[in-house]
Amino acid sequence: MSGKPAPRAQDSFDFKSASLSLLSLVLKQQESESWGPALEATLAATPDAFHHDPVLIDFSQLPSAPRDVSRVDLQALLQLLRRYRLQPVGVQGGTAAELQAALDLGLADSLDAAAPQRANTAEPVREVVREVVREVVVEREVPAAANTVIVDKPLRSGQQVYAKGADLVLLAAVNNGAEVIADGSIHVYAPLRGKAIAGARGYTGARIFATCLEAELLSIAGIYRTSEHPLPAAVAGKAAQVRLDGEKLVMEALGL
Repeated sequence: MSGKPAPRAQDSFDFKSASLSLLSLVLKQQESESWGPALEATLAATPDAFHHDPVLIDFSQLPSAPRDVSRVDLQALLQLLRRYRLQPVGVQGGTAAELQAALDLGLADSLDAAAPQRANTAEPVREVVREVVREVVVEREVPAAANTVIVDKPLRSGQQVYAKGADLVLLAAVNNGAEVIADGSIHVYAPLRGKAIAGARGYTGARIFATCLEAELLSIAGIYRTSEHPLPAAVAGKAAQVRLDGEKLVMEALGL
């Protein structure tokens, strides 16, 4: 009786090491009443910011606890993250009870996560529960090898441009409802009326420049300011720059 020879493993598949860029959610307080509302408010403020991005949940900065104690309702946390299109894939720094709960829920233990980095910088990704660093799914994505992306046409409401691994330069207006995102800095040589998100992967040295600052939202490395808080008179409608000083956005007029 003849039959096909059994396929050899080396002909069918390979196991190879791989690096994966992850967001890291570092919990600092075990009571969900402390971080839960702040986290949900942050995610709800930008409901379309994520597209099933992998997330590593880090328990290492929580107050110490016995091995058999679980300090976080992990299932509730997973439901919250998935509601906003984040995909938890693993945990690290947990107690034995937390690690077992993670395994029971299909998460990996102690992933060796490769933090996303901006090209040509060693700036680490900021890992604070209320500062969620994000990669935004957009209409036009730029290869990571690019250093500067230039857009010379106005952006209308609903349009998005993301400069991945690059600075973004715009030579025409960013109108209300439009969104510009860059892993590096953003330069707008025209009115900036929409949303501007610089340092999208956590680069704290990023800046936002505009010759006419009228933005609906400004964000650098996860620290943001919306139109609910009017721009200071010194920069509103004027040439200005926005930079990060610690955990505070600083806006300064430019003498142009």
